[in-house]
Amino acid sequence: MARIAVIGAGMGAMAAAARLAVAGHRVAVYERTETYGGAVRGLERDGFAFDTGPGLLPLPAVYRDLFIKTGKEPLEACVELVQVDPSARHVFADGTELSLPNASRAGVVAALDEALGTGTGARWGDFLVRAREAWDRTRRPLLEEPLWPNWQVLADREPYPAVPHKRLLRTRRAGTLAEVGAWELRDPRLVALLESHALGYGLDPRVAPASAAVLPYLEHAFGTWYVRGGIRELARAVYERCVARKVDFSFGAEVVRIRDKDGRAAGVELADGTAAEADFVVAGVTPGVLDRLVREAPVRGADEVAPQHGAASRLTVLLALRGGRPEGAAHRTVVHADSRETELDALFGTAPGVPARPTVTVLRPDDPELVPDPGHEAITLSSVVPAQTDRSRAEPEVFDLHAENLIAAAERAVPGLHGRLLWHEVCTPADIAETTGAQGGAVPAPALAAGEGRLLHPSNSTAIPGLFTVGGWSHPGGGLPHAGMSGALVAGLIVEGPEFRGSQ
Repeated sequence: MARIAVIGAGMGAMAAAARLAVAGHRVAVYERTETYGGAVRGLERDGFAFDTGPGLLPLPAVYRDLFIKTGKEPLEACVELVQVDPSARHVFADGTELSLPNASRAGVVAALDEALGTGTGARWGDFLVRAREAWDRTRRPLLEEPLWPNWQVLADREPYPAVPHKRLLRTRRAGTLAEVGAWELRDPRLVALLESHALGYGLDPRVAPASAAVLPYLEHAFGTWYVRGGIRELARAVYERCVARKVDFSFGAEVVRIRDKDGRAAGVELADGTAAEADFVVAGVTPGVLDRLVREAPVRGADEVAPQHGAASRLTVLLALRGGRPEGAAHRTVVHADSRETELDALFGTAPGVPARPTVTVLRPDDPELVPDPGHEAITLSSVVPAQTDRSRAEPEVFDLHAENLIAAAERAVPGLHGRLLWHEVCTPADIAETTGAQGGAVPAPALAAGEGRLLHPSNSTAIPGLFTVGGWSHPGGGLPHAGMSGALVAGLIVEGPEFRGSQ
């Protein structure tokens, strides 16, 4: 039985802790804040409740597997999962509206033809076939296996298939997601639909590799799910599973140093001066924080994937409304920007800033647990904003003004919104930075192949024996499913050693 110190109580860290405890190890988690969940947090006020982090759960099989492997009670016995249908409603710049059914290819094709015109459904359907091919090629190496030592193969090889371009009588390979949209989808609304999946993860579709096609495919193939009571309930369930497996949690316990002995991680030192010995250390922190914890020791080798330093963050606006949720309202609506190019230039240009008319995601859960009574509604708005680096830092007043822009845009999805508004709260990149420790409130994107490896994340093992990394800033990257898989990968590497090759 090994002693394992876990730094942070994010979703990936807790997933690793539960699996390691079940394997017979003694696991202690040290969390600098006063609660668990990492970016999966919530806010309660006046009988209203909101998710301040992710609001929906893609690929729930990752957490089903976690609960199967760590106890007798399955995930559905611990939380109530609800499949969101329609998967999303889209309001495009020209006023066209589209509702896409959840996980139904035939239904999606029919909805597209009806809303956007005959033939658009077939083009999107053909795109999904190619996106599935990219998914099949990358699912194991980018989600289920430790990062390959020869990771350059993933960086150089574009898994999205080449598409014949009839006019030129030759095969043409898209290098970016924007090229996929321009060459294969053509309709600007289809292009906006495609690119919104990348933008939702803080990626610029003009430079994101074509392999980002797996993002809409993942949602299409595995559906979109909501956890009754909010995604915070998923964090609670994972935490309680850890406690049931005898994982020890210390909150308000900031780790300031990873101790070493003979060149190997040997425990942690806390801000109060106490120390805990360990045979393995699992760090669920950002690369910058990890570098500070190991002092002068190199965490990564020269030939390894370089840590990402995210360029994008998120602004979230929580709305408390008088008047109940109308029957049949979509759970999620994406209100697209008037000009995608203007929005992308503002977000990812040489002087990043907040766009005046952004793409806004509107979440309207049909969940009585989130409101004081049926005569009220809780709505969450979110939009991508630049992480607050030195060259893009914005004053708090800028985000207050931008919140008003989000509310104005959301009125296209929720008519009469302003007249129903009781109050609103704004969650900024500074709040994300405080919660997660990420510089500038950056939010990590999922790992993607190609693109010269820009969207790969460092391996879960490190150059320091006994030290492993978990969570969104290491393989396989950001997102709830990816966090859960990072926990599975770290547990496998510790339990089975370097020969571990992933789930079967």
